[in-house]
Amino acid sequence: MGWSAAQWGLDVGSGSTVVCDTGSGLLLDEPSVMLEMPHGGGTGIGRDAADLMERLPSAAGAVRPVRAGVVTDLDTARRYIRAVVRRVLPRPWQRTRLSVAVVVPGAASALERRALVEAAEEAGITRVVALAAPVAAAVGCGLDPLDRRAHIVADVGAGTAEIMAVCCGEVLAVRSTHQAGDALSAVVRRHLRVEHRLLTSPAMAEALTRRVSLAQADAQLAVTGRDIEHARPRSVQIAAAELQDLIAPHVAAIAGVLSGCLDDLPAQAVDDIAADGVLLVGGASPARGLKAALESGLGLPVKQAENPVTCIAEGAARSLLLPDVRSVFGRR
Repeated sequence: MGWSAAQWGLDVGSGSTVVCDTGSGLLLDEPSVMLEMPHGGGTGIGRDAADLMERLPSAAGAVRPVRAGVVTDLDTARRYIRAVVRRVLPRPWQRTRLSVAVVVPGAASALERRALVEAAEEAGITRVVALAAPVAAAVGCGLDPLDRRAHIVADVGAGTAEIMAVCCGEVLAVRSTHQAGDALSAVVRRHLRVEHRLLTSPAMAEALTRRVSLAQADAQLAVTGRDIEHARPRSVQIAAAELQDLIAPHVAAIAGVLSGCLDDLPAQAVDDIAADGVLLVGGASPARGLKAALESGLGLPVKQAENPVTCIAEGAARSLLLPDVRSVFGRR
């Protein structure tokens, strides 16, 4: 009895890992964390590992396989990707015909791109190509990166924020910064520690940052953590406006870096983008004020993707069915 080959888009981001299949759709969307489980429980990944990391002192050895969108340790990335593959495809015969388009930052060097491809290959995947995240996002949102019209995509994730313009299969411009979602969460966590004497976990600070982005300015947000003075649990009410004002300059700084992309574009390309708008994707893209700051800095309309987190992996998977896109933009 035969079976169809699995074709994946694999987006191993600094914050989360998303796996999409060309036929089955979304297969995985969990934190990019790996942990040696206690008491001989093997290697844990994703949400299970992240939950334990917040609870157990012995979980201090938890690692993130990717930082700022690139591999920092090849062996760690290999073990993590292997664990992801085995989580989604538990039977060995399911893994023998797996093809994967792995997502890399658009500004990644050839060495950084190759490191992620090698990690996937050493994890047992025999057919691997690398695809720039903004290109994958464009495909995932129905844009054609081979189109004669210029398209521009801004991807703001946990570890990196970047913007890329493409036309006729060529990259016209790329700008990137490591000041992204993790940096916003770190600012919030530091503020709680210094101003409110409240110690919170990185995961809680990240969740709070997302709540801040969605809250009305006059809303009160309940925040729970450990009182630094008395080492006891404590809850405080913090005005959403306080935290919104805190992260606003950092959001503006991200928009400022990305807006510099226009300096590298031909005039005709700018006309195309002015008509079609800028596509905004990534897990940190809903950050409060980012869309408005980008529109102000670029002087162009900005459209938030309907599925800003998963559209990148979806587009990477779909690219495997588009030979022209794969041959032009796919790299090993």
